[in-house]
Amino acid sequence: MGLVLLLCTAGAGAQMFKWTDAKGVVHFSDQPPPGNVAKVERKTTPRSAQGVLLPYALAEAARKSPVVLYTGSPCLPCDQGRALLQQRGIPFTEKTVSSNDDQQKLNEAGGSTQVPLLLVGGARRVGFEASGWNAALTAAAYPSRGRLPSGYNNPPAEPAAPAPPPRPLARDVVPELPREAPPPRQVPPDTPPGFKF
Repeated sequence: MGLVLLLCTAGAGAQMFKWTDAKGVVHFSDQPPPGNVAKVERKTTPRSAQGVLLPYALAEAARKSPVVLYTGSPCLPCDQGRALLQQRGIPFTEKTVSSNDDQQKLNEAGGSTQVPLLLVGGARRVGFEASGWNAALTAAAYPSRGRLPSGYNNPPAEPAAPAPPPRPLARDVVPELPREAPPPRQVPPDTPPGFKF
């Protein structure tokens, strides 16, 4: 029974408890607090897209201020920015800019056509400057050192303006056949004249 409960809990995310002790120290733990603690916040730590459980502080920062990186190729500042995010252990989504539609999405996101563009929640950083990027991440409560669990991978980079789904070719469209009219109703021979069914 205990194993079943453990597996069910693992699938949904981990329970985290937050409380303040008598000395005013704030605690985060996966274990419930002692019985004498009056106010306890219970939260479920979300899992990443790969099912990897993120540490609580990192998961909260990612939920409140998701990180999106717009890049081009070739682009040395983009490579440096990506390396900074990976070194600091920041979960992020990468959008590549290589077409006119991608440029339009970049402009909409940051008001500029320059890459790299870093979005941290509502904050924008155009161009790469390590101190500015770190300041934006710290202001959004991201941990200062890598806390990504092993097995976590950021999603693969995607175009800033994803291509629309392909339209079916004319040969793939099956024409709709005309519907047959229902057969006329058979009226029993002993039906009085003018009677309607």
